[in-house]
Amino acid sequence: MKAKANDLASRRKNLGTTIYLNLLERAVKERTFLIIIGLAFILAAFATFDRNAAMWFGFLFAAYAAVANDSIQSLGTFIESNRHRPWYVLWLFTGLILIVTITFSFIYFDGDVTYRRLLDAEGNTAYPHPEEFSYFQIIAPVVLLILTRLRMPVSTTFLLLSVFSASSGGVTSIVQKSVTAYVLAFILSFSLWYFGYNLIRKYFNKRKAHPSWPVIQWLISGALWSVWLMQDGANIAVFLPRTLSVTQFLIFTGTIFFGLGLLFYLRGDKIQQVVSEKIRISDVRAATLVDFTYVLLLIYKLLDSTVPLSTTWVFLGVIGGREIAINIARNKKGYKHKRKALKLIGRDLLYATIGLIVSVALAAGANPGIRKDVVDFLSGNF
Repeated sequence: MKAKANDLASRRKNLGTTIYLNLLERAVKERTFLIIIGLAFILAAFATFDRNAAMWFGFLFAAYAAVANDSIQSLGTFIESNRHRPWYVLWLFTGLILIVTITFSFIYFDGDVTYRRLLDAEGNTAYPHPEEFSYFQIIAPVVLLILTRLRMPVSTTFLLLSVFSASSGGVTSIVQKSVTAYVLAFILSFSLWYFGYNLIRKYFNKRKAHPSWPVIQWLISGALWSVWLMQDGANIAVFLPRTLSVTQFLIFTGTIFFGLGLLFYLRGDKIQQVVSEKIRISDVRAATLVDFTYVLLLIYKLLDSTVPLSTTWVFLGVIGGREIAINIARNKKGYKHKRKALKLIGRDLLYATIGLIVSVALAAGANPGIRKDVVDFLSGNF
């Protein structure tokens, strides 16, 4: 018995040592990133003393973090199926669409670059621009950057808009719209890939892509990127005044433009793996079908109401429905591939849920009213 206990203690010690060494090795590899994040948290504390400093600090981090995390949905399949092309060609293409899309909103909506995601027809908003920024509002995009680095496809809408919500109603309206959109996306994508699997497999596996497919993909990807900006541009602009001056507009557009260039240079960075690991998503035809399904849903939800939407949850529904449908429709024996698909989808949903929990926690820290609602909910007084 004593020998067995010693052996168990030895195994635990070895396991602890292994975990420690792995964490240390990862910390060494990520030391530059960790230093930047550490400085960001410190600078955020000082920024709370100056409204303009807080505003621009939050915006700069949000501009890159939001696009980097959401790149898997709006640009992920585009990046994956165009790895053979120079990064700057992809950047200039999407950058031009960015400028046109944001400029139109700025002119048409009199200085509002969010397509009325943050304002209603009367100019009211559930996400007011604060007179003083709280520490939780400023660090929200820094937290998003950390989650992105961990390859977590979290909702930037939940994480960045929740901390600005005037009440819990602003948060719950986003959650309700996003969850219904996820279910709709999953059903639509599953139906397309399950019932069309044999036809799609026949043309995709046994025939080379027609030269027109890349053109079609670029057109659909361009439309998807533009619609994504109409939906999620508000996640970045939420740090700035609801109506921008010309100078603020130029800074807003230029920052996202050059941040987009960095993203393409890094080929989507670490979170791109969420797309890369899916079945045959690098095929230009498969990527185009995914983007086409996704853009149709976003356009529908864009016209449905001006309530902000988590496009991440829509995208997870699209690729989740596709992954499950393909693995059910395939004739391969055994459950290995099906279990792998369920594991991938379950992990993506888990990460998205973690993002939602973090978002609510930050929102509760930034807003006393939301904090009270959360405490009441957890204590059963709702």
